[in-house]
Amino acid sequence: MATLDWVILGVFFLGMIGIIVWVLMQKEGDTTDYFLAGKDAGWLSIGSSIFASNIGSEHLVGLAGAGFISGMAMAHWEMHAWMILILGWVFVPFYDRIKIFTMPELLEKRFSSGSRSVLSIISLVSYVLTKVAVTVYAGGVVFKTVFGIETLWGIDFFWISAVGLVLITGLYTIFGGMKAIIYTSVLQTPVLLIGSIVILVVGLIKVGGWGEVERIVGPNMHLIRSANDPEFPWTGVVFGSAIIGFWYWCTDQFIVQRVLSGRNQKEARRGAIFSGYLKLLPVFIFLIPGMIAFALNQKGLLEVASSDSAFASMVSKLLPVGFTGVVVCGLLAALMSSLASLFNSSAMLFVEDFYKKVKPAESQKHYLFVSRLATAAVVVLGIVWIPVMLGMGKVLYEYLQAVQGLLAPAIASVFLLGVFWKRTSAKGAFWGMIVGFSIGMFRLILNIIYGAKASLVVEAERISQKAMVLTESTKSLFMQWVNGLPGKLDGAVDPQLAAQLKTTIENAGSTINNGLEPGALSQVSVSMHGVSEKLSSTFVEKYGVLYQLAEINWLHFCVILFVICILTIVGISYMTPAPTDEQIKFTMSGSRTPESIIATRNSWDKWDIIHSVIILTLVISFYTYFW
Repeated sequence: MATLDWVILGVFFLGMIGIIVWVLMQKEGDTTDYFLAGKDAGWLSIGSSIFASNIGSEHLVGLAGAGFISGMAMAHWEMHAWMILILGWVFVPFYDRIKIFTMPELLEKRFSSGSRSVLSIISLVSYVLTKVAVTVYAGGVVFKTVFGIETLWGIDFFWISAVGLVLITGLYTIFGGMKAIIYTSVLQTPVLLIGSIVILVVGLIKVGGWGEVERIVGPNMHLIRSANDPEFPWTGVVFGSAIIGFWYWCTDQFIVQRVLSGRNQKEARRGAIFSGYLKLLPVFIFLIPGMIAFALNQKGLLEVASSDSAFASMVSKLLPVGFTGVVVCGLLAALMSSLASLFNSSAMLFVEDFYKKVKPAESQKHYLFVSRLATAAVVVLGIVWIPVMLGMGKVLYEYLQAVQGLLAPAIASVFLLGVFWKRTSAKGAFWGMIVGFSIGMFRLILNIIYGAKASLVVEAERISQKAMVLTESTKSLFMQWVNGLPGKLDGAVDPQLAAQLKTTIENAGSTINNGLEPGALSQVSVSMHGVSEKLSSTFVEKYGVLYQLAEINWLHFCVILFVICILTIVGISYMTPAPTDEQIKFTMSGSRTPESIIATRNSWDKWDIIHSVIILTLVISFYTYFW
């Protein structure tokens, strides 16, 4: 960080402070002001807030890390611009008609208070396990790498940067509420985009152009992988990512709260469409820089210590003076916007879905005070979770999606059937969520117990499949996998089997070092597949059905869990009393009236359609190119 970089960082903070002071001068009168910005937000601020809330530092760290390791595999989640269009065209009119404040409130009116409580609990758990933990950890890692400071005042700089940013973000969220989040996002989003685009351009110039990246990355350039792929089988990716996407973009309080703050349907929908455009960018400004970092690393032009440090290494070693400050501002924007949105949404769930039920007759001033206390409590919880993430040793973005894959099916199935199928009963919805959440948490526990063993099987199978498409440009990374596997066998299997498998793995490495002839690669692939099968059969024999459940690919498990939830809801709904007429008013068809149909039709014009078609065309073009 040169002097100019610090000046740019200072200007960014002054801009943030100016916006926050302006917001604080507009006193909140009630919780609608605090949580929904007085329901007066325009499309620019809504779209910016959706994007800035979604793009946390886990994208810059984790998505770049995923690009470094697995290429385009994780891009499916970043092509969910089409899912945001569903939010804008289908759910924005629906939410506007039923006039709800939170997603759990919708479930209470559609089903029961029990369903509301269950969703609130699941949502808060998901925020703690994913958004708080990953974002705070990623922020600490990035700033320690970018600033190049190991310790300050005798304290690990990771702690100083992570805790400091949580506190700063917490303060303006506590006092400024949703208005502070939405209006600071208008500043944060362009800064984030500019900084990331600079990284993309500088990286491409340094590596020698896009053609060079394609050559070095090789087969990892493809989106669609084999159904037998141990990590990203297309059968799991296509359906699993859609389930997670529907939950996140159309039903999660974290995102939906932004469109609920719109002054009308027109502004909310256009905000969603605008964020759909923005959502097309992360692949190019976060994931592809990870692939560029891989290419630079392979050419010896950049040293990357680990996949999660790919983006930070590019920032600290490639950027000229001045641009580093812009990118650091972008990193700050990403971290603060996500955390601010998280703190506000969590506090809203607590106040609206728990506190007001216990104390329904308090004044608005009292509820505002409690809202700020609740926000402060979430801030403290975020700091407490930092040590947990210090022990997280895998690619952050994959961790984030994997946990969401366990939480999303229960919520997605209830909303999908509850909104579109009138016969869905209160007991069906309640037990569908209970069953889905319980199975998801059970699988999470199995991941903790058996995850390291299951990952050995996946690693061996990954080496087997990558051997068949091995090139000179990917050989060094491949050999890192091969050389790293034997050490992980100690303690996982008995010493005799470990010695046998180590010999097989070492022979595979020697074969690769002697040349990349097709016959040799085929031999390595077969032998490593044998290692994978032997490990799997050994663990199954020792641990039984529990290990088998832990070994199921996480995306396939997400799809299976979704089907279980759907069947549970449908089965119990047919065995229990049908919803009342009042409850049916909170379904898609039951909420429609002649007046609401006219109001929705008057809220869009040809330009909304044109922009939506452009977004869909870009998504289809992306899939066509990278298929």
